Amino acid sequence: MIDKNSFFTGLVIGAIVPVLGYIVVEFIFGILTQMGLMEYVSSSGSSRRMRTLALIGICTNLIPFNICRKYKWDDTMRGIVFPTLLYVGFWLYQYSGILF
Repeated sequence: MIDKNSFFTGLVIGAIVPVLGYIVVEFIFGILTQMGLMEYVSSSGSSRRMRTLALIGICTNLIPFNICRKYKWDDTMRGIVFPTLLYVGFWLYQYSGILF
């Protein structure tokens, strides 16, 4: 059985949840575009949408982080923080030319 309060579990959760969150949000945006509730993104606005989707994907790590906080799984919370910081660092590196 997997230990719920372990650093390794947090690393795995912290690495997988943002990718899944990105995929889900991108799917929702695609459905809303097909339904006509959102405008189709042209090439000039696609970088803005990708930047937003990536940031929302990173923020999905807040959900398991708060669940771990509720159950006082401190080691799992520590494990979630490290991949999140790596994703944030990569996001800042990727979009620093646009943001700053």
